[in-house]
Amino acid sequence: MDIRIDDLTGPEITNLIEEHYKEMLSQSPEESMHALDLERLKEPEITFWTAWEGKELLGCGALKELDPSHGEIKSMRTASLHTRKGVARRILEHMLEEAQRRGYHQVSLETGTLDSFKPAINLYIKLGFEYCDPFADYVEDPYSVFMTKQLTMS
Repeated sequence: MDIRIDDLTGPEITNLIEEHYKEMLSQSPEESMHALDLERLKEPEITFWTAWEGKELLGCGALKELDPSHGEIKSMRTASLHTRKGVARRILEHMLEEAQRRGYHQVSLETGTLDSFKPAINLYIKLGFEYCDPFADYVEDPYSVFMTKQLTMS
């Protein structure tokens, strides 16, 4: 699996992000949906990665810098043909390694509460995330789960 920074211009990633955005919108009211569209993923505080096997897109994920010591996981998505193959785990591990390299003390995320989000929540727990209160600009919301992971400095 080749994980690399992506400029969000290729048709494969455009389609995957559009699919992700539409699905997230279908599972939460608009005011409770925090997925980023393609343009917002291009903001300078966001680094976006894609995972490839040859010319086939496997999945993606983004790391947003909230401040010099705190990052946020965004836009985790596995292409539908590659779910349950470890793609999301490897992308998340890659982003956590990058967060560590950047010197972040903490990485947080927001995800949904429906059953469809349980596999993601289970992955986050396996990789050491714990439930937490809303962070950054988030507020309590029945459609949101907040999680965080403290990073150890090496």
